[in-house]
Amino acid sequence: MDEEDTSVDVLESPSDDIAADLVSDRSAYEKQKATLLTYLDSLPYECESIDVMQAKLEYIVGKLIVCAESKNWLVLTTWDAILQCWLQMRYPMTTTTRAKLVRFYYELCLLPGIEVRVIRSWADMLYRLLGSKAVKRKLEATDLELPWKPLWNVMYKELFPKNRLAEFQGNRNLNNILLYVAESCKRYFPATDIPDMLETFLPILTPDTTLTMIPVLTSFLPPTHTHIYLPVIFRLWEAFNSHIMDDRFLEFAGEGGATWKDIGIWTQEEWLTAYVPVGNSSNVAPTAVQADASAARQGSKVKKPISRISSLAKLFVYSMALDGPIRGNSASTPGSPNGQPMGYLAGSKALDSLDKLITSTESFFHPSNSGHWTFTLTNLLQRLTVEFADRWLEEQQPSHHRLTPSLRRAFVNVLRTPALLAMFSKDSFSISMGQGALRTMALLEPTLIMPELLERAYGGLEVVNETHRTTAVLKMLSGISLPLVSEIIWRPGQKHLLPLLELCLPGIDLNDPNKTICATLFIVSAIQHVKVGDLSMHHSGFALSGDAPGEDLMEVDNEDTHFPEGVEMSPFVSLGRQEERTLVRESTAGFADWVTSLFRRVLALYENLPEEGGKKKTTGGKSEETVLKSIKSMLDVVTLHLSDQLFDLVLNLVFDYAATNAKSNAIRAFGQLVACLARAQPQKTLDRFLPSCISRIQEELKYGASSVRTTSTHDLVPSDTTLHWNMSILRGCLAYGAHALLQHKEDIINLLSLLLNKTKSERGYTGTAAIVTRVMHALSGVYPSDNRFVNEDIWNQPEFGESHSTQWGRLYEAKDVKVEWHVPSTEEVQFILDILDRVAAPALDKIETLARSTEHWDEVVRNDFCRYLLFVRSVWSGLPSFLKEGPKDIVHPCLDPGVELEELLVNHIDVKAGFVLTDPNDPRYQQALQHRIRFGNVAHLAAVALRQIQGGEDHLDAVVAVVKAIDTYFLDYGMSRADFITLQKNFAQSREVNRVSARQKENSRIAWVKRAHVYHCGRLYIHALYRRRSSLDDTLLKEDLAELCLSPYTRVRRLAQNVLHSTCGSYVRATRYILPSIFNALSKGNDPDRIKGGLYVLGNKGTAALTMSEPPLRRQYLVALLECQHEEKPSIQKLVTTFSTECLIHLSEEVIRTSAYTAPTPGVEASIRTLEAEFSPAVTDINLTKAAVACVAKRAKQCLEETDKTVRMALSMPRLQWRYVHMAIKFLMGFLRRDAVAPPELARFFMEQTLSPQPGIRTSAEQAIVKTAVLMKIRAYAKTDDELWLCKWQSPFARTISINNPPAFLAQLDQPINEVDGFYVDLLDTGFLAWTKTIKCYPVNLTNSVPWDSAVKTLAILWSQESSKASSSPHLHAENVIFMITLAKLFNGEHLHLILAVVEPLMTDADKFKQAAAAEILTGLFRGSKHWPKQTREELWSWLTPRFDVILTQAKPDTVSYWTSFLEHTLLNLDPRRFQPLVNWILSLHLDFQGDSAFSMTKALNVIVVFIDSVGVRFNHVSERYASILFDNADSNYAEIRTSIANALCLIAKYQWRPAYPSVDALLTACAESPDPLQIRQGFFSDHVQSIIDNLPKWKDERFPPPRVSQSRYDKVGLTMLLWLWVSLYSPEACLVRPHAMALLPELLSMSELSDNPELQKYSSSVLRVFSSVHLPPSLTHIVLGNLVSAIQSSESWRIRLHALPALVVFFYRNLLTISSDGVLKVMDVLLDCLSDENVEVREMSSKTLSGVVRCSQRQNIIPLKNRFISLARSVKLPSRTHNDYGESLRKLHSAILGLCALIESSPYSVEPWMPSLTEVLARHATDPPPISTTIRHCASEFKKTHQVNCFRHQWPSLSRLTIDFTGYLAQGSTSL
Repeated sequence: MDEEDTSVDVLESPSDDIAADLVSDRSAYEKQKATLLTYLDSLPYECESIDVMQAKLEYIVGKLIVCAESKNWLVLTTWDAILQCWLQMRYPMTTTTRAKLVRFYYELCLLPGIEVRVIRSWADMLYRLLGSKAVKRKLEATDLELPWKPLWNVMYKELFPKNRLAEFQGNRNLNNILLYVAESCKRYFPATDIPDMLETFLPILTPDTTLTMIPVLTSFLPPTHTHIYLPVIFRLWEAFNSHIMDDRFLEFAGEGGATWKDIGIWTQEEWLTAYVPVGNSSNVAPTAVQADASAARQGSKVKKPISRISSLAKLFVYSMALDGPIRGNSASTPGSPNGQPMGYLAGSKALDSLDKLITSTESFFHPSNSGHWTFTLTNLLQRLTVEFADRWLEEQQPSHHRLTPSLRRAFVNVLRTPALLAMFSKDSFSISMGQGALRTMALLEPTLIMPELLERAYGGLEVVNETHRTTAVLKMLSGISLPLVSEIIWRPGQKHLLPLLELCLPGIDLNDPNKTICATLFIVSAIQHVKVGDLSMHHSGFALSGDAPGEDLMEVDNEDTHFPEGVEMSPFVSLGRQEERTLVRESTAGFADWVTSLFRRVLALYENLPEEGGKKKTTGGKSEETVLKSIKSMLDVVTLHLSDQLFDLVLNLVFDYAATNAKSNAIRAFGQLVACLARAQPQKTLDRFLPSCISRIQEELKYGASSVRTTSTHDLVPSDTTLHWNMSILRGCLAYGAHALLQHKEDIINLLSLLLNKTKSERGYTGTAAIVTRVMHALSGVYPSDNRFVNEDIWNQPEFGESHSTQWGRLYEAKDVKVEWHVPSTEEVQFILDILDRVAAPALDKIETLARSTEHWDEVVRNDFCRYLLFVRSVWSGLPSFLKEGPKDIVHPCLDPGVELEELLVNHIDVKAGFVLTDPNDPRYQQALQHRIRFGNVAHLAAVALRQIQGGEDHLDAVVAVVKAIDTYFLDYGMSRADFITLQKNFAQSREVNRVSARQKENSRIAWVKRAHVYHCGRLYIHALYRRRSSLDDTLLKEDLAELCLSPYTRVRRLAQNVLHSTCGSYVRATRYILPSIFNALSKGNDPDRIKGGLYVLGNKGTAALTMSEPPLRRQYLVALLECQHEEKPSIQKLVTTFSTECLIHLSEEVIRTSAYTAPTPGVEASIRTLEAEFSPAVTDINLTKAAVACVAKRAKQCLEETDKTVRMALSMPRLQWRYVHMAIKFLMGFLRRDAVAPPELARFFMEQTLSPQPGIRTSAEQAIVKTAVLMKIRAYAKTDDELWLCKWQSPFARTISINNPPAFLAQLDQPINEVDGFYVDLLDTGFLAWTKTIKCYPVNLTNSVPWDSAVKTLAILWSQESSKASSSPHLHAENVIFMITLAKLFNGEHLHLILAVVEPLMTDADKFKQAAAAEILTGLFRGSKHWPKQTREELWSWLTPRFDVILTQAKPDTVSYWTSFLEHTLLNLDPRRFQPLVNWILSLHLDFQGDSAFSMTKALNVIVVFIDSVGVRFNHVSERYASILFDNADSNYAEIRTSIANALCLIAKYQWRPAYPSVDALLTACAESPDPLQIRQGFFSDHVQSIIDNLPKWKDERFPPPRVSQSRYDKVGLTMLLWLWVSLYSPEACLVRPHAMALLPELLSMSELSDNPELQKYSSSVLRVFSSVHLPPSLTHIVLGNLVSAIQSSESWRIRLHALPALVVFFYRNLLTISSDGVLKVMDVLLDCLSDENVEVREMSSKTLSGVVRCSQRQNIIPLKNRFISLARSVKLPSRTHNDYGESLRKLHSAILGLCALIESSPYSVEPWMPSLTEVLARHATDPPPISTTIRHCASEFKKTHQVNCFRHQWPSLSRLTIDFTGYLAQGSTSL
């Protein structure tokens, strides 16, 4: 149990609080006891008492405490798994114990320097103890309080690592693990610490750290006292353009909890801010995604998949309440201004917002309009319904904000139409989401949903030529089966069951696998809730009222429905209960015919199956196999729920078919059918089939069936068909009903003996093995024997058989379910022993005889050996829970007595699990045990014998059989992990089918039965873990299995390795036991195949993790890998390369420290003391603790010695090949530790390899030297263990100064440095929102010196070589730069002139790689000169300053990026005053914008851009000057210059944006009170932009004619502004450009009409599109809307209006919630005006826009608009074409027609009462001249597409007629035309 993660998911019940109502006034502990009782009562055997399990918990906790006291973290993790097993048993744990265990694991997670893998296991344990949030937390905030600051201290070093350390951390993922811990525990952080948290987090939140700090904020802040931090959260959300931030804040909002305000827990403004991602939920704003991607410098260290849709659904659902007036249904509410409705849908503001969102996106749900958005939208529907149902069930207690039935009904009405549309989507995922939403809504409001669904169901099943529609309907029916069959949920449903079942029978078709699967799925989901029996013959039964359980659970209309005479009754209207029950009773008369038809159709399908074949004896391909599995599941459910009469009917039908047929292609499938019958009624099935099968098998064997000896898979011999047909039937018969088997005991034993001896073909004896496995499992297993939908006592009642329809769809609570189990009886145990004695033992005798005589093995002997061994193996495969293992004599504990204690070795929890034989004193136990021991001994004997046989290739089948026998011996015990996980998944699937929420107490009986079975199997699985090894186990493991892993045959080797890894995962210390043999196989001189086998064993991830965690094993593994260089086989070298790379993740200083931890752990110690107080004084063994603590120093010493030995062995290896040198460097670099000094020879080795000609070796050696130097620095500076590992050490050069006056402090940084007492501030990582109280700085004057020993000349030559790695863009090699920084710091500038002499010729060399080398060396020198003496620094500057101009002048396009990178790396995060000569040179550069060479001008400008980006806020004192220069030269002729100007302006604005409040309190106050606390609504360049706006009209008049138009000043300045807007809108700080974009909006519209400059037109249209899709604060929405409206109204150009209308509609949809009623009226007015525009394109665009606006927000004005347009159409009479008023009349009439078409298109999926009159008007004008006729035809085409699509054909009675009339009128008119 060393390497496999044995964590077991805690068993989740459909409701763990099932007894909550009964004990609601009692403690949480009592509730846990009530829950446990339902588990224990469901098992057939007595389980441990609570006191016994509490003692076991105390034992486990005692071991945890001893391990923690002795700092033995790796052993502690094994006891974590035992605690998980204890939790899986569901026993109660007191709140205080749980809280203290949580505190214990929380403190463990905070330990510094622990291996990440170990911390992850502790974090997982912490989460398990706290419990899932799905139902109810295990601990409340009052039960536990945790400190947040220590967690932040540990996390800080991961989020902001030291520069040179970051390179060596790799993908540790520790920061995400710690954030996961914070999220799990934030509820338990003290609310009083919220101000301290904000004081800590907000000052270090800057534009460069948002992606890191926002997740920290949302993970740490407790969900209480939200009024403190919500204002600043929402202001940040509003300010930054970030997809990641949107996700984080939306998740935070979805989980928020606080007092109720305007809308839910939000104010009106907060609600509109939270709407940011909503309006674009179907299409994530591309600007936000690209903005995150552009934040390259900060990156996102935090990775967490967040379901935006789930968070959004929670936000909507949990904000719903009756919080406003109810909106009327009339077109215009009386007294409301301008016809606008006063009120909200169902009186809920949140529901009204949801209605607007769904309405605006409704058309995107239609199948004809599917796309990438479909899945997102349907997922939103599904999550909304799930969250609503969850909240509905959660709110059991009345409250002011409780959901009401009216809200529920309105909610379902909102989602109904899109869900019905999504049901027929084109992709399966969207279909599933849509149907999931419909299923939940059908349970919430069946009267609204079920009639609609059934109409579509009948239509879909009656159509035979539309497969997609049929499968969609079948899937939908399978989801709504419960409301369909339950009269409690929806009374009219039951009578539709049989007609639908009959209609789905044609769906069972082998030629259409998908349809077959869907049909079987519906049958299963429906039949699992009903009894299939004829009720029509019974005239009395239960009373027709009050007999069904739980009638009061759903709201049912109890009044009978009466219809006036002459009115046709819909089949979906609910009748009275008596009438409905009568109809159902009569419909059940068709069950007999349906069942017969079903089985005949299945048999017909079997006859058309392809032939069985292949290695796995499958039937056809994957699709056929899937079909057979689905049919088997269907038959399983159907046969189980048949009445006795129908079962007899089916049994006779199947028996007659079996007696008259033997189909070779359906052998396995027909056996599955018989198994389904046997499972339902085993006695009847066995009595009917067994005698005939036995006689036929005897007859077939008598005449030579299966007599041809084979040992490998082969096709079926035709003459054996009848034999295999009857054997398959037997497999089905004998699989269930042990009591039935007893009556045929002798027949079965004789049959097994006969088959064992007579079936000699591989197919024959594998069939025999399958039969015996089924028999043994049926006899020995503990399993549920009744999976019907009601308890067995009810099923057997005569009254139930006469009126079972009243119980259809019955749901149970766990306490009401009576599970029927099969428990082996004494007779069945004796039956098993008889088979072992009379059949298995003789087979073992024969195997033993064959194994002892291996001299003359031929085909006959091999065949006998394989079939007898397979038979015995199959016997024990069927007995996993027959014999419980007792205590074993452990011969090889594999302990290191110096550092390990046997008492701390992990043991499994000995819980009762239904084992049959458990008492070693029972003779039967000893009898079975001897059989098992003999089986193991014979397997060993066979393995030894086969190793001695010559010509082994001929006997591979026999060797494989031995490996599988060993597999059975070791692993077929209890329950395997794979089987247990499969059962868990099966239970989870069954649990979810019939519930709408995790809070639902009731579920189907089968779900509870499966829960009981999983609970039982969980107990068995615990026994399969952490098993001890006997001497026989050791023999089989080391001498046989380990040797077989090294076999020369790949087939054997792979199988044995899989078995070995599984075995080592189940047995304690098994891996350690076999490792010496494996290491020995890697030694020089071994066969290559043995080496390869050994490498595969060691390379297994679990084995490698174990090996690398223990110092002695780690040394052997690494040395063994390095010694593999002697083997020349390429495949072995490839393996060595792979495994040497993979093991590096386990080779770090944390891994070494974890195994030899000696540092103090005060937090853990304190938690141990409190934990000990929870238990008895004997919870820890004092002597054991002392012995364990004594091992700490020994363990550390051993680790140090082994590490030193490993290093010296690696260094002393002679003449390593270069690849192995590279490997050795990587290994040795992993041994570098901050808490131990590296040997001098190791540093010398690294230094020598930095001059290697191999680039890979050189790079790794440079990294090793850097790491050595960094760790040396840390060791020197750190004073305590925490400083060492939490990176809290301080440089002796560093000082800390207070920031009392932030403006003065910033101004001081812009002044020249004071050479006497001045200081440098390198990293200015605060001061954006607020300032930290102190900041780190460095004094100017430092004096120290270390001699310089230079090898720079050689390095320069090597670095100047062309790189072997292809790169898309030139760049500096980071590893070279860091290495040079390290050298510069180490040697402190001595002999600088020698280095500069080497660099000088490289700087001006034409070879770009030499210039790159020069840039790398200079960058390293500048960065490393941080603490050089002043004289040395001045020498460096005096040499380089005159050469800046030379460098810039000679830079070419392929080298300029090297020098800009040099500037960036030099200046980044360092005080620019350190490089004052360089800064002075940059600021003195002349910027020429009108020169002849674009490249020359761009070079200087790019230097400025790089400088701005590197120094950041320190550029602000000159930024205004440069902004003026850039705006003044925005008319550059070159695109490159314009792009650079745009980037520079964006950066200047970014760094000028600094709200910079003096304190966090001031920031919080401003966010709560100020309208613009973060200063995002003031433009930083307002004067410059206004100047350009003023001049643009003049420049537009001065534009040159084509083709010189692009040289016009208007075009050049316009392009520069557009580029600036484009770059800024796609940046995280997009909010800064909004004021300027709003000011430029009219000009953007003007530019979009200039077709003579395509580039200007393209950029203006793109910027307009992006800006119109940006969500704006409510205060800005009306301004932008007004600008758009006025631009359309005032423009004289129709092209501007045409371009502005799409922007207007996008902006309208994007800001739908924030646009006021006055704004909506403005939009309507402008659209109505544009309907009369002179240009036909503008009119058509306005019509299209008007339909969307009406659909979203103006439905109440449809009637007035309709009357207006009809009046206009009637008032216009078209004169002749020659008349002067013809054009004006045509325009007016076209305007009216477009308005009418817009109204029709505003309701795309329904027929409103006002619609028929419109179609008549349109039809009269269908023959009018274009564009009127074309407009009407297009409208008719769209109407037909949306209203007569197949899935809506039956939705409205008048729909088809209306569509025919509309399109018919048009067709007639077109003909006339």
